Amino acid sequence: MPTTQETPGQGRAEAEVVNLVSSLIRFDTSNTGELATTKGERECAEWVASQLQEVGYETEYVESGAPGRGNVFARLKGSDPDRGALLLHGHLDVVPAEPADWRVHPFSGAVEDGYVWGRGAVDMKDMVGMILAVARQFKAEGIVPPRDLVFAFVADEEAGGKYGCQWLVENRPDLFEGVTEAVGEVGGFSLTVARPDGTDRRLYLVETAEKGLGWMRLTAKGRAGHGSFLHGDNAVTILAQAVARLGAHTFPLVISDSVAEFLEAAGEETGLDFDPTSPDLDGTLAKLGSIANILGATLRDTANPTMLSAGYKANVIPQTAEAVVDCRILPGRQAEFEATIDELIGPDVQREWITKLDSYETTFDGHLVDAMNDAILAHDPGARTVPYMLSGGTDAKAFAKLGIRCFGFAPLQLPADLDFGALFHGVDERVPVDALLFGTRVLEHFLLHS
Repeated sequence: MPTTQETPGQGRAEAEVVNLVSSLIRFDTSNTGELATTKGERECAEWVASQLQEVGYETEYVESGAPGRGNVFARLKGSDPDRGALLLHGHLDVVPAEPADWRVHPFSGAVEDGYVWGRGAVDMKDMVGMILAVARQFKAEGIVPPRDLVFAFVADEEAGGKYGCQWLVENRPDLFEGVTEAVGEVGGFSLTVARPDGTDRRLYLVETAEKGLGWMRLTAKGRAGHGSFLHGDNAVTILAQAVARLGAHTFPLVISDSVAEFLEAAGEETGLDFDPTSPDLDGTLAKLGSIANILGATLRDTANPTMLSAGYKANVIPQTAEAVVDCRILPGRQAEFEATIDELIGPDVQREWITKLDSYETTFDGHLVDAMNDAILAHDPGARTVPYMLSGGTDAKAFAKLGIRCFGFAPLQLPADLDFGALFHGVDERVPVDALLFGTRVLEHFLLHS
């Protein structure tokens, strides 16, 4: 059970957020992508429900499509019943981790050297802990927000949401009744940039768009035979040539509205030239540091071969060869992307989608964006909020199907030298304690003015 030991000027949520995040990490909710080996979601979801119930919430526990794939929902009534509700969502599952590779055990939730360590610390049990801390404070202290708040803690995000957000949207849309906007992960974190006058400024990146996510299977078929014979119809060769063409291809530069707004803001702050027509745009982005890996991937579609499978014996030419390709597609580019894929792989290779989740983009304006900006500036007055596109994917893809306007806003003030992007799915994943305290203050302010 979280302990609350407030210090002067510190509220209940701040006092318990670190313990909440540490406790969440100690639940091993590793999602392998297979039902038989994925574990821990039910136990973690039931614990989350107990934390909400302890302060007076009515919760609903839902298993989505398979035993153990636990989801928890709660709602806090706001003062204005005519306003649309705001969804705050976080996923409870994490990618697997190999303890031998880590400095600390990945499911210890250790608090050391000013960080909370463990798998999920930034993806995304930090945000789950902050949401839970603020939700508990509001209920315990009788705080009424300006609009209904719907808290959703869901399963299976790390494998595309088939047993989480996708199932919930298709089978339990009633859980999202009245919701018009949502906030979730991978946004609201700080990026420190150098200005021309030698000073630094923190930009807080709010996710307003994300690329489509598609896992594609390629299949080539040929004529089986003995490995010692001459063969002009070898499935392995056909597939290998197609995969090589695909892997070597560079898709055209396409600048979406979210990316254009980010580049303009970054140019204003740094004095660097982020002209989309520049032949060295990637090189200029690299000057922003480690975040360039994410930002660079939002300039064009990508199709990266990730898996190959063929054959069963060294002297047998197989009849079939398969590959899997990880595809990330910019908003509005699906048709052009698929046409390019067909041209690259050729007529002798068949393709099918294993997973296909649409891209998403909204505008960086409106009352909710103003509330995000005001909350950040209230606690970091010299900062600036800017929109950006996420190269990966989140549960927002599913919630957007219900007409919900989605943003990534999990506020964290990060050390300037922290390689934040590398922590996602990385070894020694960790989140600064000070960032959690900052984020909890910002989230509280945001929800009171949203």
